Amino acid sequence: MTDTRTAALGGQEESSRLVPVALVLAGMSAQQFGTTVAALLFPMVGAAGMVTLRQLMSALVLLAVCRPVLRGYSRADWAVICGFGLALATMNGLFYQAVARIPLGAAVTFEVLGPLALSVLTSRKAMSALWAALALAGVALLGRGGLTQLTGSGVAFALGAGAMWAVYILASKQAGTRFPEADGLALAISVAAVLSLPIGIVDAGVTLLRPEALGSGLAVALLCSAVPYTLELLALRRLTAGAFGVLLSLSPAVAALAGFIVLHQQLSPIQMLAIGLVVVASTGAVRTGRSDRRSPRHTSASEEDA
Repeated sequence: MTDTRTAALGGQEESSRLVPVALVLAGMSAQQFGTTVAALLFPMVGAAGMVTLRQLMSALVLLAVCRPVLRGYSRADWAVICGFGLALATMNGLFYQAVARIPLGAAVTFEVLGPLALSVLTSRKAMSALWAALALAGVALLGRGGLTQLTGSGVAFALGAGAMWAVYILASKQAGTRFPEADGLALAISVAAVLSLPIGIVDAGVTLLRPEALGSGLAVALLCSAVPYTLELLALRRLTAGAFGVLLSLSPAVAALAGFIVLHQQLSPIQMLAIGLVVVASTGAVRTGRSDRRSPRHTSASEEDA
């Protein structure tokens, strides 16, 4: 009887560990498949127009859900929100320009180098250099892997998006310390929507107001912002920030799968190996950074951003 009860408890514990992992993977899949939906709509509204629609709809959804309080904040607090919003607008704008030019899996692989570089630079362990070298090897292999759709401008946009992703992480952490719950994110996305609106209007014009464009923008906003954020928030109640970061390192692989299924973007074995190397490097860098922050010599260091 005791053995049966122990086995049952062990099964429940194992199941409880898998639930947050499944939530993160579901959120990541929603985000990447949402990006493929956005890519399919580029011919209608353009990449910049799609960014505008996504951020406008995301802002409306988050403002309605969070209902952030606007009073009681200093100029420094609002400066953080403006910087956060600028980083968000620039990151999404550059990333969608990249997706319009190169396969989704490759775009996310190049983009993830931004957070990877941030993790390596903020770590004090020599092991971080190994992960950086492995990531660079993966990128070099990706560039030489027969990926004929790879263009210089597409790669540049993806790398720029990666750099802004690193800035976004830092700004998000600052906003999280100054604003409660998701208020900072809701306000930052609102700023991003305002900033991207003129570019979207120039790119798409009145097409942005077509019912099918608005409906598609709402779908992309839900898939790329609202659903992933909600699932990740639930998962973070049971996951450490380090484990969460390791799971997010799988983004290039999930993006490659989404691009293959929805956009029919083929991947050669060499390309899959290249993406795999970047995934391994990102995972290793997150784990190294996590243990580095747990070191007694660095107990004053800030927590990992989720």
